[in-house]
Amino acid sequence: MAAASSSCQGSYDVFLNFRGKDTRNGFTTHLYEALCNKEIRTFMDADKIVKGEEISASLVTAMDKSMLCIVVLSKNYASSTWCLDELVQILKCKNAKKQTVLPIFYNVNPSDVREQKGSFAKAFAKLEEKFKEKMERVHIWK
Repeated sequence: MAAASSSCQGSYDVFLNFRGKDTRNGFTTHLYEALCNKEIRTFMDADKIVKGEEISASLVTAMDKSMLCIVVLSKNYASSTWCLDELVQILKCKNAKKQTVLPIFYNVNPSDVREQKGSFAKAFAKLEEKFKEKMERVHIWK
């Protein structure tokens, strides 16, 4: 599986993790452009990333080689298994390499994320129903 990406060139200073439907055509694109304008090498997946069962090796490499990961948590973030899988990988890099992870709460209350309330509670309830046979995966996401 190949992941298409846009970047400011080479290895990355920043890896952006976000729910495309919520923020791609607004906040995240503006953040990406602002970072690139300051010559901060930033990884942002392209509009048509090829999705599969697992995160692609190129995404893992981009996360691994980034100094900072910015996670844009939005209302529908937890409804995306892709975002959640990326977040799990980001946290592995954080723990293994002491990377910095910066959360941004975009139109979502931080307590809804922390306490899994509101849209996050609804999303996890749906994931529990969908992944009845793979509950360990849901627990890792939580």
